[in-house]
Amino acid sequence: MILLTGATGSIGSRLLPRLLDSGEQVRCLVREPRRLGDQRVNVQITMGDLRELSDPYLLRQAMRGVDTVIHLAASIRDQPPYRVEELNGLATVRLLEAAEKAGVKRFVFFSAMNASAVQRTRFFRAKWIAEQAVMKSDLETTIFRPSIVFDHSDPWITLLRRLSFLPVIPISGDGESTFQPIWADDVARAVMASLEKPAEESFDLAGPETLTYSQMSILVGQLAGRPRRLWHVPLPVVHLGLSTLHEIFKEKVFATWQEAELMRVAMTTDRGTADVESLGVTPKRMADILSQPG
Repeated sequence: MILLTGATGSIGSRLLPRLLDSGEQVRCLVREPRRLGDQRVNVQITMGDLRELSDPYLLRQAMRGVDTVIHLAASIRDQPPYRVEELNGLATVRLLEAAEKAGVKRFVFFSAMNASAVQRTRFFRAKWIAEQAVMKSDLETTIFRPSIVFDHSDPWITLLRRLSFLPVIPISGDGESTFQPIWADDVARAVMASLEKPAEESFDLAGPETLTYSQMSILVGQLAGRPRRLWHVPLPVVHLGLSTLHEIFKEKVFATWQEAELMRVAMTTDRGTADVESLGVTPKRMADILSQPG
């Protein structure tokens, strides 16, 4: 039995059908089962999310009969009263400890490329803390560190498409941070391949090209049929604007300063696509994927 968190996200929604097609029994930890679509009748469901992993009863129920945990779920913003550090760092530690107590054999964890204790954003620091706990565990562990992951309908791509309706696309700062974007389906294929290999490995997941935030924003507008110039909004203005909107709309705001800051952190690796290709996956270019129907 596999316990899958984040099953309704960009990677999880691509990975879940592959797991089921391979004959795996899957239990999904989800808050809204309807978001699983037709797959909800093919899986076991444990109701819950990152905010509830302090509940020992929920964790015992989730781990019953599980031999592998695939932990994809993450949050890039605070969900008051819970902070990013608890939702990503502490929640992972709790899930890991529950897996150890339940006799789980393998723990697959998604960190983030270039996560470290000294990164400028709280999200990356929280991911680093969680990664250290996973590395020290007695379980068989596999760690994935992806660059920015994209898909046709993920929230980030959807937001950029909507912004392309404006005369110019606003982006925060100079837009020069670099990324190696990788398609969610290529990530899912890499995870499937890793399950057939011995654990105790880590993989940097990078796509075949290095693009700046500006270049990706322009590309999305072009592929949406609305080529636009960029408006580089000064960071103090971005901070003030998003903070004000958050005060008004609370958690329904379309973006937060925490999320804007993420696009200032480069996510590249000198290894390029080597780790992905070692799993038998040849990652595709962003333009080739987004130019096709989702």
